[in-house]
Amino acid sequence: MTYRQELLNKLEEKAKTIRRDSIRMIKAGGLGWPGGSLSQADIVAALVFHHMKHNPKNRHWENRDRLIMSKAHCCESVYAALGEAGYFPKKEYDFYGKLGAVLQAHTERTVPGIEYSGGSLGQGLSFALGEALAARIGAPKDKSGRPIPRYRVFCILGDGELNEGQVWEAVMAAAHYKVDNLIAIVDYNKYQSSGKVAERLNLAPFADKWRAFGWDTAEIDGHNFTEILRALERADSTPGQPHVIIADTLKCKGVPALEDKNLHFCKLTDEMYEEAMKALA
Repeated sequence: MTYRQELLNKLEEKAKTIRRDSIRMIKAGGLGWPGGSLSQADIVAALVFHHMKHNPKNRHWENRDRLIMSKAHCCESVYAALGEAGYFPKKEYDFYGKLGAVLQAHTERTVPGIEYSGGSLGQGLSFALGEALAARIGAPKDKSGRPIPRYRVFCILGDGELNEGQVWEAVMAAAHYKVDNLIAIVDYNKYQSSGKVAERLNLAPFADKWRAFGWDTAEIDGHNFTEILRALERADSTPGQPHVIIADTLKCKGVPALEDKNLHFCKLTDEMYEEAMKALA
């Protein structure tokens, strides 16, 4: 499938805005997670500004799609997308991480548009599975008797997070119950807090693991909007299985001087901030 260049250009601009505002937040807060926030920015842009059904003016709409940030520490890019979409004023960025501020350093359901309060890694996919199963309750059925869920649930996970056993329990359960309105997206940037994923606890063969557990599996360039959109649409058109999109990404994508470096929880120096804002202008 091909997409209008106008759409691709729009998403590119939204992703750049998300990255720029993420850097703004981290600088204002003093500390943050630039690496993982910037690596997932294209995925977040495609979801919030094109693929997901949601309404900033009616954020509790029952049939809205849900976005669950299992890697909840990489909240800056999601906050940036929600602010850009109109869920809350952008002035809140300048108070990120401050005592009493709306935007705290992990996703919280007190933030308009956030569906999941995250902290310890490895728990988001279980929560997302519960949300996806709930979408079947009272849902109409197709001719074969299969429920037609009222909404879809998207769950973004980090690759290092896949070390957690609870993730794989949710993976097994989702396949067993054929939860086809659940779409997991792995931000596969190859790093976790303490170093390279392959050196800490190797995930390989990564895609084969998901397939063996019964998931419809797509491997894509996580910075190519055509591939991102195709994978999301493939999930919509493949019934009977949960779906995983393994998105090959670069940590700190969009800021060449910082790309593919393990900037996890860190402070941005004035030089790093200026370098980033110049690259994202």
